[in-house]
Order: sequence, then structure tokens, then C-alpha cells
Amino acid sequence: MGKFILQKFVYGVLVLFGVITTIFFLFNVLPGDPAMVMLGQRASKQAVEEIHRDLGTDKPLIEQYLNNLNNVSPISIHNYKDPKDLWYLNPEKYSWTPLITIGKKKVIVLKFPYLGKSYITKRNVSEIIKDTLPETAVLAFASIIIASIVGIFLGIVTATRKNSVLDRSVFVLATVVGMSAPSFLVGLIMAWLFGYVLSKYTGLDPSGSLYDIDVWNGEVLRLKNLVLPAITLGMRPLSIVIQLTRSSLLDVLSQDYIRTARAKGLSYKMIIMKHALKNALNPVVTAISGWFAGLMAGAVFVEKIFSWKGIGYEVVEALSKNDLPVVMGATLVFATIFVGINIIVDIIYGILDPRVRVKN
Repeated sequence: MGKFILQKFVYGVLVLFGVITTIFFLFNVLPGDPAMVMLGQRASKQAVEEIHRDLGTDKPLIEQYLNNLNNVSPISIHNYKDPKDLWYLNPEKYSWTPLITIGKKKVIVLKFPYLGKSYITKRNVSEIIKDTLPETAVLAFASIIIASIVGIFLGIVTATRKNSVLDRSVFVLATVVGMSAPSFLVGLIMAWLFGYVLSKYTGLDPSGSLYDIDVWNGEVLRLKNLVLPAITLGMRPLSIVIQLTRSSLLDVLSQDYIRTARAKGLSYKMIIMKHALKNALNPVVTAISGWFAGLMAGAVFVEKIFSWKGIGYEVVEALSKNDLPVVMGATLVFATIFVGINIIVDIIYGILDPRVRVKN
């Protein structure tokens, strides 16, 4: 089991290494000067050079890449003597615990990854992500809960009423709306229909975040603002859950032990709930666990449409202002969450089913 866990962890590290490398070189081929973004077009040559020196963008590209790897790695090597060195262990950037001292100037440290500073706000990217990630997590969690409950229920209903009008109607809606329609289009329709046209009946607003600022009460929790973006973001996993539950349940209902249960005189409802459903939900649970990480990354456009102040909203704002450190940091965080959840799911399956460990 230890070898299996180590193997999954190594795979995850390699995936993150590939993501970091791709992000770095992709964003470094884009046009634009970070010094100009920070100082404006009328900045003096001396000020621009100082910014380049501070960011390390005056160094060769390969040296910048190695420094970027060193910054985002939790275990890294730094110069703790020379403040002019690009790899200087700057206390304004890092919070660390020393591990091994190398010579008179170098030290290996355990630290929190440094994702850089925003070109626009000058805030650490890690602080921006810390402030916005919880709202995105709440949105993704609410979406997956809605998709799971409604999807499993409709999957059971359509499986037990195979080829009925209800079955075909749900299948068409799940395929057309859930799978084919892009989330930004669904979001615009939901915001317009339920936030404007039917707002006096629904009581919902077309935009708003989890917390709003009230003049008299300060920061106020607004759970109703969660309804529309959560439903919009959950549309695609909802359709997947419906189809997986339906097909898996139909397959289980054709098994011999279900026929035996029927022959014993058990009611159809008891057969579904106590015998068939628990065996049919295995692929559904797998899909749900995978979709949660995907929803956090896929919330970008939904958050922008509904003005939901999560990390996706920050990414769109950063892209519009060419604030690359925020975009790069958020992308790395999304990748880390996705890889981490997949590793946890793989380990759980390895514990529950030893055949998975043998195959790997």
C-alpha cells in the first residue's frame, strides 16, 4: 500500500511540474512589459530597470524559470546573505523553516510557496487567493450537492420508468441543456430570467456575492445569491450524474441477484433502495469526486456573470488588466486542487479494492 501511495504522489508531483513549466513559458511568450503594467507608459527608464531587477525579468529566461520553480516549491534553496541575489531569502516574500545550511551563504528551507505579487494591487498573490478561494469552494460545493441530489433522484426515476415520456424528456434536457449549452450562456439566461424577469416572484438578484456590504450592518451573509450561480455551475455535472445513475442502475437491475430478490417477493421499492442503488452508485461517486475539482476551475465565467467574488472572478479581472502573476498563481492552485483530489480518490479506491493496487 505504501508503494501505491508513493507512486500516486510522484505522478501528482510530475503533473504539477508540467503545469508549472507550461504556465511559465506560455505567459512569458505573451507580449507586454510587466514594468509598464505596474508603472504606466510614462515611466522613466531608470524606474523600469529597477522593476525588472526586482522581478528578476532582467535575467536570462532559463534563470527566471529556475527561480520560479524555486519560489513555488515548498522545499527550496536560497541565499540568505546577499539581498541583491535573485534567490535571496527575502523575509517579505517567504515564511520559512531552515532545514540544512550549505556553505556560508546557502540554506535549504521548508516554506510556503511564493506565487509573486500582483502587478496592479501590489498584494501577494497568495493573499488574494486566500481571500477569494473560500467563496469559490462554497460555490463549487453547493453546485456538486445540487447536482448529486437532483441527479441521483432523476436517474432513479428515469431508470425505473425506462422509455417513458418522462425518461426521454429528461434525457433530451440533460443532453441539450446540461452537456451542449456552455456555462456562460446558461448563466446569462438564468440571470436574465430569474434575476430580472421573474425577480419579483423568485426574490433573487442577477448578481451578488456570498457577503454583501450593508450600510448599517456591515458585512452581511447573502445565501440567496448562491442559488443562481450554483444551479448554473451544476448543470453539466447534473446531466452526467443523471445519465450515469440511469445506465448503472439499469445494468444492476438486470443482474441475477435482483431477479432472486424479486422471486422472494420483495417490493420493487425495497429492491431499488436496499439492493440495487448502493451497487449502482460506484461510478456516480467517482464522477462526483472528479467534478468537484473541475467545478472550482470551471467557475471562472460563472463568477464573472453573477459578480461572485471568488477566485474565478479575480482571474477574469487579472486577465483584462494583464496581471499575469494572479492568473499564473490561480492556475497553479486549480491544478494542485485537481491533482490532490484525484490522488485522494485513487488512494481510497486502492484501500477499498486491492485489485486497483495490483493493476497499478
